Amino acid sequence: MTRKLPGWPAKPDRDAVLGDAADAAEAASNSRVLDVVARWGFAVMALLHIVIGAIAVALVLGAPGQAEPTGAIEQLAANPWGPAVMWSGCIGCAGLALWQLSEATLRARHLPRGERLGKLVSSGFLAVAYGSVGFTFASFAVGVRSDSGDSTAAFSEALMNRPLGAPLLIGLGLTVSGIGVYFVVKGLGKKFKEELRHFEGTHRGHLVSALGVAGHVAKGLALVLTGLLFVMAAATNDPGSSTGLDGSLKALQHHPFGPFLLLAIGAGFIAYGVFALIRAKFGRM
Repeated sequence: MTRKLPGWPAKPDRDAVLGDAADAAEAASNSRVLDVVARWGFAVMALLHIVIGAIAVALVLGAPGQAEPTGAIEQLAANPWGPAVMWSGCIGCAGLALWQLSEATLRARHLPRGERLGKLVSSGFLAVAYGSVGFTFASFAVGVRSDSGDSTAAFSEALMNRPLGAPLLIGLGLTVSGIGVYFVVKGLGKKFKEELRHFEGTHRGHLVSALGVAGHVAKGLALVLTGLLFVMAAATNDPGSSTGLDGSLKALQHHPFGPFLLLAIGAGFIAYGVFALIRAKFGRM
């Protein structure tokens, strides 16, 4: 006969306690405060995409700049309200990362097993991505600045120096490119409409749809190019050539039709930023 340890509930009771704790955490994640902060995070990311797009367009005209999140954050930090903007961006991105984390775990537990895994991967990846951007905002706020391209190249070199480093770097590149393909498919299929409300069938809805298509396709193409740089760096044993989003966009300038493609991608990033601003206000949470 099995004896139950004192103070340790039976398995059904244990499951009930864990379930109640998860329900309480999910209720907290549905709070008005987190909703507002997460929406602010969407607005912050929208602003970053607009600035990145503007930098990409300026590159075509011969102006200097880094067309990636760090470069955009550096531009925002240069204004007189820089520190306040940095901390505000950090809080927004942190809230958005926390909301995505709750999407990946607390709310995903109600989905079927297959959908649950997909949600865990997609929302989990976004939680890490938004958290990373929030960390960059915080770094600029305290005066620690770095070049994203150099950081990416250093990461690639460190990975290449490890056992199976080249296959891992190729896998990373293919993953980034795969995410880019997902954005292109999402844009062309207009699947982003599921994230919005109040616009279906209206004149404004057609404009929002056009912004969503252009923005998702442009962002997807940029990610595909970024992933290909990782793959090429591993294939040529030149980790220094994997310079992230900024390096992939600047590489276009050396091809015959590259400047036109860079201009289109820059305009697309601006379109994505405007779409993301609308998403911040009218998106389903």
